[in-house]
Amino acid sequence: MHFFPPAFVGHFTPPGRRRKRWLYLGAKICPVAKTPAAPAVLRPHAETAYAAELAALAASDQLPRPTGWLLSPRAVVNYLAGDTLPDGTEISTKYFGDRRLLEVAVASLVTDRALLLVGVPGTAKTWVSEHLAAAISGNSTLLVQGTAGMSEDALRYGWNYARLLSEGPSAAALVPSPVMIGMQTGKLVRLEELTRIPSDVQDALITVLSEKILPIPELNTAVSAVRGFNIIATANDRDKGVNELSSALRRRFNTVVLPLPATLEEEIRIVTDRSSAAAAGMELPPIQKDAAAEIRRLVTIFRELRTGRTEDGRTQLKPPSATLSTAEAISVVNQSRALSHHFGGGELSPEFLVASLSGAVIKDQGQDGPIWREYLEVVVRNRKGWEDLWEVMK
Repeated sequence: MHFFPPAFVGHFTPPGRRRKRWLYLGAKICPVAKTPAAPAVLRPHAETAYAAELAALAASDQLPRPTGWLLSPRAVVNYLAGDTLPDGTEISTKYFGDRRLLEVAVASLVTDRALLLVGVPGTAKTWVSEHLAAAISGNSTLLVQGTAGMSEDALRYGWNYARLLSEGPSAAALVPSPVMIGMQTGKLVRLEELTRIPSDVQDALITVLSEKILPIPELNTAVSAVRGFNIIATANDRDKGVNELSSALRRRFNTVVLPLPATLEEEIRIVTDRSSAAAAGMELPPIQKDAAAEIRRLVTIFRELRTGRTEDGRTQLKPPSATLSTAEAISVVNQSRALSHHFGGGELSPEFLVASLSGAVIKDQGQDGPIWREYLEVVVRNRKGWEDLWEVMK
């Protein structure tokens, strides 16, 4: 029999067993529990992922800042467009398009007018709105996701019905929406897919946008917006199942249209940059230089099918029903790299690119299948330097 002092706490190796850390509690000897490691977040918010860049910009920013803003308008644009600070800190590029569009968007938020980002799917509307909220308010989580079945409660407020039934209408029973929280705290609120919200629900925003108040008639009061509050909404005008904005609501927004990349080189740069950034999150190795040729071919295919003509303008093509946006091109690259990494040699080869590409192009087999086959026969088969791609695709 082994005796241990009652107050013993420390290292002990029981006979015949491996060494562990033990804790004597009363008459029992128990292993000390280790604190579990925090789980890795799949996609951190912008203000978390780019905290170092935001802190560096705030430290070097000497320009006037509007009330409630963490950075000056110029620093906000530099955060999205990329910059090199005087101390050598590199600010990564988040938006590769026209800098003037960012300047117009930020200038709109300085005023009392809300901002509406419009564009076809995949033009970085959500990405830009998230980073604007992170740079201006330090919080991109005040988010309302528009859906066809949304009610006014998501834009105004709701009720804790248990307290409502027991106490009646009261401030304690009220459940604020992200819009109300943004008004009370002076933060930016993101409203995604505005045109998916039913038209009668959209109009609940009119008073908020024009008067900067949110009436609560049940309590005979209203919430007034604090300086710094504003709304960034996004909408696309191509998808099916969208609702037109009323003219009254549209007048209360400053609209900025985010276009698709203007040139092939610009789109290749975006796809390469975003795919490289996603590699760490997917636990994939960095993109190798030999992947550049495959990314160029992928982006060329997307642009030609999207515009309905080849890059040289000599051949007219039938566009498929798929949007074939830059975001979808990034998704194809990521999927192809995952396939290659886990089931191949690791390089981005035509074999794995084609496996992901056809699913992105063909959304409707009856409509898109013939269009895709025609593109392969007319363009891919006869294009110099694409013989290896044709061999895999045919």
